[in-house]
Amino acid sequence: MATPPSDGPHIDRLREVSDAASRAFSLLPARPEDVTPPPTGRGEAAARRLRTDPDTVERDLVRLVLTIVELLRQLMERQALHRVDQGDLTEEQEERLGMTLMVLHDRMTELCDRYGLTLEDLNLDLGPLGTLLPP
Repeated sequence: MATPPSDGPHIDRLREVSDAASRAFSLLPARPEDVTPPPTGRGEAAARRLRTDPDTVERDLVRLVLTIVELLRQLMERQALHRVDQGDLTEEQEERLGMTLMVLHDRMTELCDRYGLTLEDLNLDLGPLGTLLPP
């Protein structure tokens, strides 16, 4: 098969990515019933991590929502520290930002307490990727 003429390095790279994606999708089964189940050991480990108890569904949902909020809070905190390090903020803005982040941290702690969670409980285990939040 002849390669089309090059339109530049970006177009060539897009073609490479497109070809790789096409090859990857061609490996997927056409129908869900063609999917083979995971090996027994791996499936059992996933089942142990996934709790589907109807009695704890509210707490689990709150845990998930608070995890997302905590992730966003930490990202905002890092961005704020970066801006402070860059010198982009006035002293008043730094003070206001610091107070806001402290209040947000306190509210997160209060919400965790209300549902019997700790901030450590919000750090989801992503398996081989490690944990969602930094230690």
